[in-house]
Amino acid sequence: MFKSIFGVIGLVLFGSQVVLADDGKYVLDFKVLDKSGKEVSLESYKGKVILIVNVASRCGLTGQYAGLQEIFTKYENQGFVILAFPANNFGGQEPGSNEQIQQFCQRNYGVTFPVMAKISVKGNDIAPLYKQLTEQDNEFKGVIKWNFEKFIIGRDGQLVGRFAPRVKPKDPVLLQTIESELKK
Repeated sequence: MFKSIFGVIGLVLFGSQVVLADDGKYVLDFKVLDKSGKEVSLESYKGKVILIVNVASRCGLTGQYAGLQEIFTKYENQGFVILAFPANNFGGQEPGSNEQIQQFCQRNYGVTFPVMAKISVKGNDIAPLYKQLTEQDNEFKGVIKWNFEKFIIGRDGQLVGRFAPRVKPKDPVLLQTIESELKK
């Protein structure tokens, strides 16, 4: 069965492997805000393998920033990018402003991958990107359970993996998924 970020309902353009959902969107159609509040089209990441992760500065899993930075450094030149989305949805563990979050990431973990503007990853105010990632009818469907939930998007814009918060960035299965997509 064909897997896509938006389930099996949709239009498949086989030449470019673009999968459209019922609402006409796929992951690269979304626009998000960067750290300074400037709109960024995810289309600018076309052809890259993307790891999307919701993050928080005061979480017991915050140390995962170090592993995320390590894998970003390792694979960046092969077409890999991490897009981190700070979210305050779980126990108020990301209360800071966008500027405070950026300073925290740089000071404590030397983060060089994009840490976007703070968003909501669940609930009534869920960001459209996360709504699409979590609510489509596919094997990866389901609400975000905690900080540091990871989604891997292949070069073709398809969701190819979802990893629970406690799965560390250097987990062999997560790395194998990334490496497999980078070879495509």
